[in-house]
Amino acid sequence: MPSDPTSPSPGLDAAAALLDWYAAMGVDVTLADAPLDRFEESAKAKARAESQIAQRQSPQPEGRRPVPALELPSQGATVRPIIAAGQTAQVPTEATVMQARAAAQSAKTLDELKALIQAFDGCNLKLTAKNTVFADGNPAAKLMLIGEAPGRDEDIEGLPFVGRSGQLLDRMLNAIGYGRSQNAYIANVIYWRPPGNRDPSDVEIAICRPFILRQIELINPQLIVFLGAQPAKALLGGEAVKQGINRLRGRWCELEIGDKRFKALPTFHPAYLLRTPIKKREAWRDFLTAKVFLENGGMLPPA
Repeated sequence: MPSDPTSPSPGLDAAAALLDWYAAMGVDVTLADAPLDRFEESAKAKARAESQIAQRQSPQPEGRRPVPALELPSQGATVRPIIAAGQTAQVPTEATVMQARAAAQSAKTLDELKALIQAFDGCNLKLTAKNTVFADGNPAAKLMLIGEAPGRDEDIEGLPFVGRSGQLLDRMLNAIGYGRSQNAYIANVIYWRPPGNRDPSDVEIAICRPFILRQIELINPQLIVFLGAQPAKALLGGEAVKQGINRLRGRWCELEIGDKRFKALPTFHPAYLLRTPIKKREAWRDFLTAKVFLENGGMLPPA
């Protein structure tokens, strides 16, 4: 039977199917008339890159500034934060700590202390933080809670404990009849977020320590609850520095500032409780102990 002259030939159908397959496989360039040496192309690209590096490393004419090459940090290296324009990072010294002490002691009110901290430029953490996170809550409260440092959410809002861990802390406080807007006051040892939420260094803690100690003096709380081991270690010092939170929590401590002594009770940080829910029962016990202490007028509960 003769084929229909109006129907496409089998050869065209095969070619169309082949083109469809090429398109599906990502082929979008036909072969050139002359062969292309990809090895030669790679060698030329390498030569161009080496030439550019040599130009950057060669002396530049006066009046021209070389464009710095992009240097990637080696594996395990510490990536330093980008400093805002017009600001310069300083190497902290003992003089910086003494400056912080003098500034803190000069504050007669919380408002003065807050203004001094906001104007203080001795801590390099301030250069990469969006906000100074001073405190939140009722300054007349008998209960003061102290964490380590602001996180991402705290840095954005300028208030301590406003992220997921802060929401858990609010629920824990509400469960014992307390709240930051009524009868609790919340602060951190460090007032600026460390880049990448890293742990504050010993130097950064030493610089901020006079400010938080003065803040405690001005609040004059009946009880301090340390949220996590780090604030307890930073403020108590001594044997507390060698102990983890599992040994510190639930144990009564005493913080001495000048001629004043403050009762303190370390417990787990809310962020740790989010990661380790089984520890909530122990934290709940600590909060109940704090409640009994405050309701008994500052008297330690029976052992």
